[in-house]
Amino acid sequence: MKIKILYTHERVKHPVLSTVILKTGVPLNILEASISPSRGELVVDVPASGDQLKAVIEALKAEGVEVRELGPTIEVDEEKCVLCGACVSPCPTGAITLTMERLEIDEQLCIRCKACVIACPFKALSMASTSWEA
Repeated sequence: MKIKILYTHERVKHPVLSTVILKTGVPLNILEASISPSRGELVVDVPASGDQLKAVIEALKAEGVEVRELGPTIEVDEEKCVLCGACVSPCPTGAITLTMERLEIDEQLCIRCKACVIACPFKALSMASTSWEA
């Protein structure tokens, strides 16, 4: 599960992620980060589900940060996609599978690198917004 974490200026200097990792025992992988002295936004992959995922989210909130679960990472415009496969080989994690009928993206494997988006000659792929306001 991918989540977005918003740090307020009060929490930016605190070791929030390491505290949560030690408390829950769940390793967290930072996929995107934008940190300044006044705020921080992270997109983090949490390799957990069910009670473990709930424990991570609760621990993050207890550390004083806001948390939002993210939906699909890559959006496919079915009208533009011609199933050419140009997006498959650039994917470093093998998250994209091409069948005769459709393009499938494994959200658990996707690391948001945008290699597929850049490789698509038909501009059929785009990154889903992770904007806090969205």
